[in-house]
Amino acid sequence: MNHKLIYSLLAASFLATGVFAQTPSRDQLQQREYKAGFYDKDVMKGIEQFETPKKEVAKKPTYKIDVTKIGYYPKSVDEFNTWWKNQPISQGNTGTCWSFSSTSYFETEVFRQSKQQVKISEIFTAYWEYVEKARRFVQERGNSNFDEGSEGNAVTRIYRTYGAVPLDSYTGLLPGQTFHNHAPMVEEMKAYLAAVKASNSWNEDAAIATIKSIMNHYLGAPPEKVKMNGKEYTPKQYLSDVLKLNMDDYVDITSLATKPYWTKVEYEVPDNWWHDKSYLNVPLNDYMKVVKESIRKGYTVLIGGDVSESGFDAWNQIAVVPTYDIPSEYIDENARAIRFINGATTDDHGMHLVGYLEKEGKDWYLIKDSGAGSRNCGKESKNFGYYFMHEDYIKLKIMDIMVHKDMVQDILKKF
Repeated sequence: MNHKLIYSLLAASFLATGVFAQTPSRDQLQQREYKAGFYDKDVMKGIEQFETPKKEVAKKPTYKIDVTKIGYYPKSVDEFNTWWKNQPISQGNTGTCWSFSSTSYFETEVFRQSKQQVKISEIFTAYWEYVEKARRFVQERGNSNFDEGSEGNAVTRIYRTYGAVPLDSYTGLLPGQTFHNHAPMVEEMKAYLAAVKASNSWNEDAAIATIKSIMNHYLGAPPEKVKMNGKEYTPKQYLSDVLKLNMDDYVDITSLATKPYWTKVEYEVPDNWWHDKSYLNVPLNDYMKVVKESIRKGYTVLIGGDVSESGFDAWNQIAVVPTYDIPSEYIDENARAIRFINGATTDDHGMHLVGYLEKEGKDWYLIKDSGAGSRNCGKESKNFGYYFMHEDYIKLKIMDIMVHKDMVQDILKKF
């Protein structure tokens, strides 16, 4: 046997596969000076025309991924396979993304099931959610979170109890207002509830009446009936007879390695203020399978998770996981779990997944959004109100989803 020949072949093989192999690309971090976008130029400008302007606060630089080094990413909504949805609507200066995203989702569900193009009021839902938050605050003697945030499944709960109304019957905007601004209203409600707690004035009816009075001043009173095609409906009748939505058809799913899989769990974040324990906890591969299969079969997906990452770039409208965070091949249940446990993954924002694009064996998703960042491209752009999210971002940073039960029949059999 010619040992020298074997050693020469081994050496050549090593050089070919090691030394001369292409080095995997690495993403880079980039410092960016603050640049005024849709929030400053449109939302706050519109609010300041209606209210007294507030003193400007100095803006600090941010750190985002350098998109010039990442290769391909989608540039237009036209690249995606999409399903029917209304045009994106701004939530203004509010923390009600949960209502705007869920409302968008249910509007699409109405069209998918009955081909009706409807526009549902987001603020009607938010109004009654504040009432329920105040109610629990009193019942728990102040030991319950009262703030703007909530979860997507709050909308199913509010629809069951209070129904829904069309947007044109309740916008939540007063004459002259162009954008929602809930900051002064929430500040007033929180101050009132703090006074209730300080004085031990736990009269539930009185507290609810005061909270309603505050909201009626800022938003207007919600309607008790609405007219459609010459017929009157209560909000609950509008939900059942016009929208024809059954809230029992929708399920919430998460993937938390810190809790037993194939059990219903609580999503332990402040915005789950009522401690809902109905989330179906499934392994990460099953979680991703639901997303991939649903959007391909004509079912959109409601999503919620972290949008504070350097790979979430509002100016380029993309959401990716940079290699300096974690390489794609290492994203798994453990990587997802540790970020949630140590606070690196936070429950920031609700959005509506409405389309998909498959590229080089990986999915990109079209995300309809109500936040200001997705509008930095300008109203004239087709991309106004959208993000392009890589499947790795869903896998690592999107913590919960809502889908129609028809898409998860195999999963439901295990619960």
